Amino acid sequence: MRNTIFICLILGLLLTLSSTVNSSIYDNSINTDFDPLVDITVTVEIKAIRYLEKEEPVDPGKGLIKTFFFKELLFRETGLDDNPSFYVKVFINEKEYTSNIWSNTKYIYTPDWSVTSNVPDDEEFVNIKIQLLDSANNDAFCDISPDEGRDAEMIYSVKTGHWTGDDALGDKSGYGRLCGTDDGKIYENDKDSDCELWFDIYQNDYDGDTIPYWTEVNTYGTDPKTKNSGDPDNDKIPVEWEYKWGYNPFIWEDHANLDPDSDSINNYEEYLTSEWFSDPYRKDVFVEMDKMADGPNGEKTYFPVGAKELIQTAFDRQNIIYHLDMGEMGGYDLVPFLSDIGRTDLNNIYYNYFLHKDEHNWRRGVFHYGLVVYYEDPCGYMFRSNAYQIASTGMEKKLSTYPYLDKDIVYGSAYMHELGHTFNFNPIPGHNRGSYYPWQAGYWLNLPYKSCMNYVWMYRLVDYSDGSLPSPDIDDWSRIDYHSFEMEWG
Repeated sequence: MRNTIFICLILGLLLTLSSTVNSSIYDNSINTDFDPLVDITVTVEIKAIRYLEKEEPVDPGKGLIKTFFFKELLFRETGLDDNPSFYVKVFINEKEYTSNIWSNTKYIYTPDWSVTSNVPDDEEFVNIKIQLLDSANNDAFCDISPDEGRDAEMIYSVKTGHWTGDDALGDKSGYGRLCGTDDGKIYENDKDSDCELWFDIYQNDYDGDTIPYWTEVNTYGTDPKTKNSGDPDNDKIPVEWEYKWGYNPFIWEDHANLDPDSDSINNYEEYLTSEWFSDPYRKDVFVEMDKMADGPNGEKTYFPVGAKELIQTAFDRQNIIYHLDMGEMGGYDLVPFLSDIGRTDLNNIYYNYFLHKDEHNWRRGVFHYGLVVYYEDPCGYMFRSNAYQIASTGMEKKLSTYPYLDKDIVYGSAYMHELGHTFNFNPIPGHNRGSYYPWQAGYWLNLPYKSCMNYVWMYRLVDYSDGSLPSPDIDDWSRIDYHSFEMEWG
């Protein structure tokens, strides 16, 4: 009898201990393994780096006497004069890792650099710090912080596979993107160089479905040894995308009608463009460029890559990410050469080379269409709600007439100007023939509206206005209509 009572007491004690352990197995206050299937490692991957300081605009009063007022009105300070030589420092739980140097370049799209560190399996949080430096400028720190600091610091959770801190899901610059202009000093010379840095943080996972062991066991009740793949909730979005962006991959959601950032790109379209850094919580603008093929007499249609970079910088500084498809995103066709082109020709090109003869092509609801042709008069115009063209001969003529202009700025300004019409800007000060030349009164009256939408600044500036100058200046960035390009006309 005593033995029976003793055995029962022991069994009861064991059950109590078992219950206590199970109820608190993931409590950080005791030693536990957050993933008993693997020895946890955390990887920080650098995916892209871009310099965000603006090029100096070309003075629209060139050749005229400038007063102090006009000098202050025309020019804004920029950062580095020369190309930087970037390198990155990453700290994982205070252990330092330093990248190679990417020399003499402002734009790094394939850095091919990551670091992996073994972390304690019984601690939920991992401290991550990222720094960007410039070896060509005495190892100066570049600004990638959302505030006045020089570092970006995040806390990564091995329980969830997500991170918070200076970068977090749903923040204004985007998840996995650090941006030096987040401090609001977009046009001010704050003695550091604003940059953007794209990155990812992830851990090893036994079944490779990107959902950590703890979340599988405690949140979803799924088997951490079996990969969750495909679309188990039948909402047309796979497990990996939904989990990364904070959705439950096992509960149906109406992603075709969800657009949390109101950029007219719904969640399903955000998934279709996810390999190109789209973010459902931060605005994106996609543009497909097609270009006219060479003519029979050696006619060349031209668009400089530097112009693309200037446009992207203008948008990205505002945390509106600009994606120009010059062949990287499934677009960029060479259309047949035409020496004379009209609206009927443009619409035929749009149907054949943008829609690819499919009126329901998914790209119609995502991409604006900016065609570069050889010859047209005028130099460019919008011909559909989401489509416009510029002519390379018109740009070259402008450069020939005004040799002090910069080629990248001329092309970039014209292309961004016509794109602006698809955003439904109205009114546009200076967008009239009475403001086109310095001898016209409208030219000087509209000078404060420092936007490439204004004929005064077109070909001289690759930017929209922020509304910070005197009237008639208008804040273009805040009045972009992201939905207007979805309309059907033309």
